[in-house]
Amino acid sequence: MSTRKLFGTDGIRGKANVPPMTPELVVRLGRAIALVARRDAGHAPRIVIGKDTRLSGYMLETALEAGICAMGGRVLLTGPMPTPAVANLTQSMRADAGVVISASHNPYEDNGIKIFGPDGFKLADERELEIERLLDDPALDQRPVVGERVGRAERIDDATGRYIVYAKATFPKELTLNGMKVVVDAAHGAAYKVAPLVFSELGADVSAIGVLPNGKNINKACGALHTGAMVREVAKRGAQIGIALDGDADRVIIADEHGEIVDGDAIMALCATRLLRAGRLRENTVVATVMSNMGLERALDAFGGRLERTQVGDRYVVEAMRRGGYNFGGEQSGHLVFLDHATTGDGVVGALQVLAIMVAEGKPLSELAHVMERVPQLLENVVLPERRPIEQMPGLTRAIRETEAELGRSGRVLVRWSGTEPKLRLMVEGPDEGVLGSVVRNMADAARADMGVTG
Repeated sequence: MSTRKLFGTDGIRGKANVPPMTPELVVRLGRAIALVARRDAGHAPRIVIGKDTRLSGYMLETALEAGICAMGGRVLLTGPMPTPAVANLTQSMRADAGVVISASHNPYEDNGIKIFGPDGFKLADERELEIERLLDDPALDQRPVVGERVGRAERIDDATGRYIVYAKATFPKELTLNGMKVVVDAAHGAAYKVAPLVFSELGADVSAIGVLPNGKNINKACGALHTGAMVREVAKRGAQIGIALDGDADRVIIADEHGEIVDGDAIMALCATRLLRAGRLRENTVVATVMSNMGLERALDAFGGRLERTQVGDRYVVEAMRRGGYNFGGEQSGHLVFLDHATTGDGVVGALQVLAIMVAEGKPLSELAHVMERVPQLLENVVLPERRPIEQMPGLTRAIRETEAELGRSGRVLVRWSGTEPKLRLMVEGPDEGVLGSVVRNMADAARADMGVTG
């Protein structure tokens, strides 16, 4: 398959108003999306557009809307809305496509575009490549619609309520959150309205932070990447749980009642072992990426389950789940995909599953999270002058082999390039943290030597 130049593992992303994230390109993108959706649907397409709270969202939403309408499409606007909510609305409203304008956990200066098909799943690589090719095709400009065929846009006034009802329906009907003190950090992002309402309507006493977006404070010192504010609020309120979402609310990081962080791996271990116990984990398998800790693998094994790994990216997790008939997977970063409920990562839904376990078992999260014993893991990024195939770096290849031999079956080595820049990512796991530091330094030095970099 040809290489995609614009689409990465999670759509198109970049600095807003700088190529490729310019209004000019987004107009053409809207035209291309509408053209492909019209061809697949056989009629003028209905396309849902949601966004997060970035300042540039207004600019790009208008451009995308114009491009779709110029091709005769009908636009359904949700306003600020979590990525999983847009996926759900696309499916439930029988729309022909859904588009999210968001750069997820990135700072406000960035923005991005993610596209969902009518089934609520992110588009396959091949379909994204098809759209990308159309952007450079003069034929895209030779298909004008005029008169009554020009599209129109309207707002889904009850989009917030629709998502709240859907999210609450994933929580067991026989349970409530009455008496539960919950801190929710919405990262001044897309879930700033809906997330606190979901938990409070289920009975929780909610303390909400990160719910005052101004277009420039999304993810700033808050949310899933900056959990300090959540941890402090948990201590201040005496809460049983803290829930930190990222800018588009498709990932979640949790804190227990003592402020200890429970990441995506630990959440997967907790939820998967309960699904296994109930006989509801399909094929007794969880899908996670190569970044997930070995402790997750061992926790599943102890309960008779297994872990299947994919390359980094929640889209690849979902693809493997659908291919294998599995119903649960995710990433260490907090993307949690419960295919019985959702088509993509959903931070609110993920948090609700944890809360359901806490309520049903009557135990604090600090005790429940111990189902997984984490293996020491060390990560290091090495910036190099260029990207070069690892097999063409003899010193690094030798250092990797030596590290694997030293760690044996008690450890793991992962070396990969960043998907967007000449940055080599080194990850090692093993029982001795002192050894991990030494072997990572050796691999980093070997990589620099292969590139002729000193110091």
